Amino acid sequence: MKNILILNGPNLNLLGEREPGIYGTMTLAQLSSKLAAYAKKKKASLRARQSNSEGELIDILHAHRKWADGIVFNPGAYSHYSYALRDAVASIKVPTIEVHLSDIKKRESFRHTSVIAPVCAGQKYGKGLQSYVEAIDLLLK
Repeated sequence: MKNILILNGPNLNLLGEREPGIYGTMTLAQLSSKLAAYAKKKKASLRARQSNSEGELIDILHAHRKWADGIVFNPGAYSHYSYALRDAVASIKVPTIEVHLSDIKKRESFRHTSVIAPVCAGQKYGKGLQSYVEAIDLLLK
């Protein structure tokens, strides 16, 4: 069995309310529930966490470094400037896939660059829930 951490960053607690034209109408609880069911079918154990705080996201990464076989991480806007999160991902040496619900390459120019992507095993974006599913599949290979 593989252990997978789903880690969601700032403002993702407002899924379903926040800009539904970009992020959809699914809530974070619904997203987490669907991913847990998918992981169970794949015989994987899943933990889902969310924080709006950069420091707390780092603490969650550190706390799960020995439990998790892989991490699906949506750092939200922190993707574009948080070298602290980049260093945390690099330091724990757990394969991590960066995900985004929206297509960051088709949005504002500041969203086109991720400082976290270079230390990740992959990046999935622009497919909503499917971005997370593809990240889980990639980790289970």
